[in-house]
Amino acid sequence: MTIKKRLFLSNLLMILVPVGITLLIALGSIGVIWYAVTNGTGLSFDDSEDFYHAGQGISAAVEKALKAAPEERLEKLTLLSSLLDREAMTLTVEANGTNYYRYGNANAADAALLKASASLGNEGTLSSGNRSLYAHQIKVGNDHYQIFLLCSSSKFSNATLKMLIVLIALILVFTIFLSILLTNRFLTKFVFQKIERPLDILADGVHQIRDGNLDFRIQYDNQDEFALVCADFNEMAARLKVSVEQTRRHEESQKELLAGISHDLRSPLTSVQAYVEGLLDGVAKTPEARKKYLLTIKAKAEDIERMVSQIFLFSKMELDEYPLHMKMLHLDSLIEDFVKNFGAEYATRGLSLAVKPALEPAAVNADPEQLHRVLMNIADNSLKYKNKEMGHLTIVLQNTENFAIVTLTDDGPSVAEEDLPKLFDTFYRTDPARRDPEKGSGLGLAIVAKAVQQMGGSVEARNAAGGGLTIAVSLPKEIGTDE
Repeated sequence: MTIKKRLFLSNLLMILVPVGITLLIALGSIGVIWYAVTNGTGLSFDDSEDFYHAGQGISAAVEKALKAAPEERLEKLTLLSSLLDREAMTLTVEANGTNYYRYGNANAADAALLKASASLGNEGTLSSGNRSLYAHQIKVGNDHYQIFLLCSSSKFSNATLKMLIVLIALILVFTIFLSILLTNRFLTKFVFQKIERPLDILADGVHQIRDGNLDFRIQYDNQDEFALVCADFNEMAARLKVSVEQTRRHEESQKELLAGISHDLRSPLTSVQAYVEGLLDGVAKTPEARKKYLLTIKAKAEDIERMVSQIFLFSKMELDEYPLHMKMLHLDSLIEDFVKNFGAEYATRGLSLAVKPALEPAAVNADPEQLHRVLMNIADNSLKYKNKEMGHLTIVLQNTENFAIVTLTDDGPSVAEEDLPKLFDTFYRTDPARRDPEKGSGLGLAIVAKAVQQMGGSVEARNAAGGGLTIAVSLPKEIGTDE
């Protein structure tokens, strides 16, 4: 049951339960009063004068009945039973000294009262304890009738009845208050227990996340309002874990970047410093030696400039501040132009570039400058790590339904399988000693991976079947407008 339904039911019961209890107690109270009035000994008279007047009134009614026709007398006396019941009186009528009519219950004190009344001429009122007698004589024709009315003090006097009504009213008010209090307490628990458990679960989840347990997930099976909250909590925890891991990896990457920069800049700077000191100390005494020193210093400065440019470029990419200029490119033409323009230069440096004949036409949306840098960085990587005098790099272009895949395979040394995924990390080299700054900054393939990712593609490294390393770049095929 949802919390909304529980609240609706709680509000409904908050009205119905107190009203129901109040009605039951009210009906019960009315029943008690009714029973006391109708089945008790009647309402008492405040004093003997009240009883005397009541006796006179009933006696007059009895006298009227006795004056009726003989055959109607008993019937009319019987009709007085309701009046006698209302006043809680016992009626005895004697005709010529014998019992003629009797109605009501006798009392142990009746005999003494009748005997005392006879000594007083059977006229007037007498009392003994809580029993009272009214006696009156009448003569109808030749018959002499003696009327006796007896009454006991009521169990419920008028004052007692009033007190009873007030007491019942107080009980009724107290019961209403108590029923509202208990109903509210029960219904609050009825609703709150549905809220308390999910809140405890969520609080525990927050504590787990606060304490660093990012793998914690809430298990909540009830289908209510908290189900979505718990699902969102689990999604938040999952995203937070990913964010924390990314932050951790980024921090490690930054530390590695700083360590790599320090390492790679130290060596050429040390060389520059050494050659400058050599010039100052007059070690290079001939013009040819001084020129050689200066050319070495120039080459080292160029190495430093390239490293700084690579670092600056990678930092801009990391911060997503390097703008892309996407356009539709014919990838096959771009590769052929790259080999045509830079093939001779790479050949003089010891790397032969070749494309597989008849490249398949492929159109992609990409940044031409970034794509050119990707091809150059991969070629530079093959050049740096070639293990023969003339290395070879073969470029193949393939089409799939959604991607154009460029594979660049060299004939240099292979890479251990466990090291392949790490090739695109910043400053990662398979050389564990990291002693050769001549091999570059270690950012080339990291820039390749970042650039391809920004263009919506992916990059993968694998060992070639005949030896060497293959870099596969996949770019999505999209139709655009040529510029």
